[in-house]
Amino acid sequence: MVKYADNFKAMVVNEYLRGTLGYKRLAEKHGIKSKKQIIDWVNAYKKFGMEGLFRKRRHEVYSVQFKLDVLSFMKRTRFASRNSTSLRIDESFDDRCLEEEIPRGRC
Repeated sequence: MVKYADNFKAMVVNEYLRGTLGYKRLAEKHGIKSKKQIIDWVNAYKKFGMEGLFRKRRHEVYSVQFKLDVLSFMKRTRFASRNSTSLRIDESFDDRCLEEEIPRGRC
């Protein structure tokens, strides 16, 4: 997946909004593989403004306690087994893993 610079996306969106070229021609002009990419940028701009074009650079860091709470919730509600996720928690899940191993990075 190709990542485009924020200022490049803004330039392409502004060019589209000026009405000089359509999605397909803009994609060809700027070497963008698909006009769908430009459509997505324009829609993001219309919905969120310039912020919609910016990549999310924030990487969330969750505390160990938060992770333990999520796993506990998933076990109590059997959330993971009802949804198609890569994480499966079933009867064989050991609470000791929550209490002892995760803080040490073993689970």
